[in-house]
Amino acid sequence: MRFDDLRPPLADAARPHWGLPDPDTQEAFYVGVPTKRLLAWLIDIVLIAALTLLTIPLTLFIGLFFVPLIFAVLSFMYRVISLANWSATPGMRLMAVELRTAQGTRLDLSAAFLHTLGYAVSMAVFPLQLVSIVLMLTSARGQGLIDLGLGCAAINRAAT
Repeated sequence: MRFDDLRPPLADAARPHWGLPDPDTQEAFYVGVPTKRLLAWLIDIVLIAALTLLTIPLTLFIGLFFVPLIFAVLSFMYRVISLANWSATPGMRLMAVELRTAQGTRLDLSAAFLHTLGYAVSMAVFPLQLVSIVLMLTSARGQGLIDLGLGCAAINRAAT
C-alpha cells in the first residue's frame, strides 16, 4: 500500500484535516512501527557514536574532554538534517519508517527542528522519555509524546 494512493479527491484536497492514515482502516501503515523505531534508534546511536569517534582526531584529541557535548551536538545536527531531508533518520530509512505531519506531508526544516528539540528534551528528562515509550506502545498510531505534541506520526514507508 502506498501513502500517495491515499490522497483525497481534488474537491477534498483543501480540507484542513486530511492527513495521517486511519489506524483502524489502514493498519498496515502502523504495523510493527514501535519495534522498527527502536531498532532505528539503535542504528542511529551507533552511527552518531561513529561520527563522534571520527571527529575526535580532527580536534587533535582535545575533543576527548568534550565527548558528551560533541555527541549531543552531532546527534542534534544528524537528526535535524536527516528529518528535514527525508522525514526519517538513516536508521528509520533502513527500517522503512518515516515521519509524517498531521496533514500527511513530510517534515520540513522547522518541523524537523521542533521534533529534534522535543527528542533532546525528552532524553534529558528521562520520565518524559518513559511516557513517550508507553504512548508509542499503547496509542493507536504509535505516537510518542513529541509526535502527539506536533501532530505527526511514524508510518511504514511505501516501497519505491
